[in-house]
Amino acid sequence: MRAIRLRGFGPADVLEPADVEDPEPGPGQVRIAVRAAGVQLVDTAVRRGDGPWRPELPVVPGSEVAGVVDAVGAGVSDDWLGRRVVAQLGLASGGYAELAVREVDAVHVVPEGVSCEAAVAMVCTGATAVGLLDAVAPQPDDVVLVTAAAGAVGHLLVQGAARRGAFVVGVAGCGEKRRTVLRSGAAVAVDYREPGWEDRVRSALGGREVGVVLDGVGGAAGRAALELVAPGGRVVMFGTSSGAPTAVSTPDLFERALTVTVAVGPHLARRSGGVRALEARALAEAAAGRFTPVVQAFPLDGAAAAHAALEGRRTVGKVVLVPGLGS
Repeated sequence: MRAIRLRGFGPADVLEPADVEDPEPGPGQVRIAVRAAGVQLVDTAVRRGDGPWRPELPVVPGSEVAGVVDAVGAGVSDDWLGRRVVAQLGLASGGYAELAVREVDAVHVVPEGVSCEAAVAMVCTGATAVGLLDAVAPQPDDVVLVTAAAGAVGHLLVQGAARRGAFVVGVAGCGEKRRTVLRSGAAVAVDYREPGWEDRVRSALGGREVGVVLDGVGGAAGRAALELVAPGGRVVMFGTSSGAPTAVSTPDLFERALTVTVAVGPHLARRSGGVRALEARALAEAAAGRFTPVVQAFPLDGAAAAHAALEGRRTVGKVVLVPGLGS
């Protein structure tokens, strides 16, 4: 099969297309003919060798796949053959490939009307958005500000908060990103790269105040967003795409009475019934049309280009690799 191999840590071009041996499903597993593989920002950190965990090399990266079951292992019913499924695999667990294996108890059947690209966007990214919206529970009188609002999680948060009647402010980058944010339901979209963007938000609110910030960026943009929050407001941090967390001071908590929450990984899932329950709910939301993920697709052999675009903030929505695209 065709796959992407990581032979050494470094820049995007260390990701190399290669022909490797087909995986075979073990007991209790299914093999998935991959139609879409998700690319996450954490994949770029794994590729660089950043962070506390480094996989043993060489390895096929990727942690999310959707496709069709083409083989089953011992103990798995043949009824699974031909079903469209989606699953999380775990970090650097073989997702950037034409074939992947996973325990049958860990896969979800892709609902009718949901593409494999959309399914792979929802199984992790969408589950995160559902969990964050559970944590925030936006109300119709809330002003909700979302950083990285054109990103994989951000545009879903915009959709979800707007659907609940909140007045949504999206913070994004270039013109196309801001247009995506407005199409997702934001009332206001501003460019965080322009000096004084916070003043433009205040002007657009016409006297209303930001009550909730959903921050996946951190750093200077996250701090600027926090400064916009009214006394007694809430800040929920779920990422640090800038490379640093948003700075929070004791006066923020005591003098401004802000509530600041970190909602990532198991802490997020615990609030909403566990990871699998969040995955199932996210897929159901997509099937019902309440979430419409924006997907930017690259061919499988273009994994290096996908990583470079993601790190360079040149992508909109969820980045996926599609075997056979452009071939």
